[in-house]
Amino acid sequence: MGEPLPQSIRAQAHDLGPQLEPALLDACGGRLRDVRWFRTDWQRGGAATAFAEVLLGEGGSEETREAVVKLPLGPREYRAMTMLQGEGNPAPRVAFHGTELGGWDLGWVVMERLPGNPLAAHLHKGVFEELAHAAARFYKCAGEAWKPIAPHNEWDWAGLLEKARESAKINPIPQGQSWANHIHHVQRSLPALLEIWLNRDMTTWCHGDLHPGNLMQRPEGSAWGEPGAVLLDFAEVHCGHWVEDGVYLERQYWAKPEALEEVKPVSLIARARRKLGLATDDDYATLATIRRVLMASVAPAFLERDGHPKYLEAALGILDRFYPPLVKSLNT
Repeated sequence: MGEPLPQSIRAQAHDLGPQLEPALLDACGGRLRDVRWFRTDWQRGGAATAFAEVLLGEGGSEETREAVVKLPLGPREYRAMTMLQGEGNPAPRVAFHGTELGGWDLGWVVMERLPGNPLAAHLHKGVFEELAHAAARFYKCAGEAWKPIAPHNEWDWAGLLEKARESAKINPIPQGQSWANHIHHVQRSLPALLEIWLNRDMTTWCHGDLHPGNLMQRPEGSAWGEPGAVLLDFAEVHCGHWVEDGVYLERQYWAKPEALEEVKPVSLIARARRKLGLATDDDYATLATIRRVLMASVAPAFLERDGHPKYLEAALGILDRFYPPLVKSLNT
């Protein structure tokens, strides 16, 4: 075992790659070449990435393939990247991987490089359908590979609602009084909402960051495998209910509803699950509505992230649309 990677170094992981390149080349047995480290505007830190070439095969059947290096990886992402391989799984193919490098205890992978851009570049209904089918394949493969475990800690909804209501009162956000009133109503209904939400089935391995920016296509003729949609970024994989992924995807477009014209992500994922023989026999529509209401109502608690006026207006609209019929259904 290597030494744990210090937090100070992990925080600047994009600078770590070039330092560990000699150890990486050695770990790949001389089959990794032309490593080119890069950082782009969309990277949110926490990992070093590089383009490279890998030499795979034996003797006369050796071939060079375009690859991507990524390090360090957290335990959840490393497990998803390295264990969910083979045809039918939507994860990128991995050529080399390990949990130690240069004396440090860290996860790393050398994986296939997919051509082009994520499918978020050109949104249409077909993209969301592809994303739903890729998510369903992930649920199926992950469910077959791993037993469910206790889910990650549930959000402190009561505490977040209190923080959101206080934030709406003291910050100059649009419709602050309306926000405070809406949050107060949700607070009064919270025990009934949580009685259902906290008893949901939590045996699905959710992706945790499901959106078109994490979806790419493996083209026809790729040396890495069969063509099809490929999911990226498994750092937030966790056990839960699949509607969490569906509502998370919706929420990315609350302030841009035109992107979801004629698209219902939760319904698309439900349909994709059924096509693969996965269960959708619980009241997932109610669960999805509760999740929408909870996520919308705590938006003022995260003004540093969700404080854009257009997003706040959209979140308030979600409460206007979904909360009254939800409460009515719970009281009947």
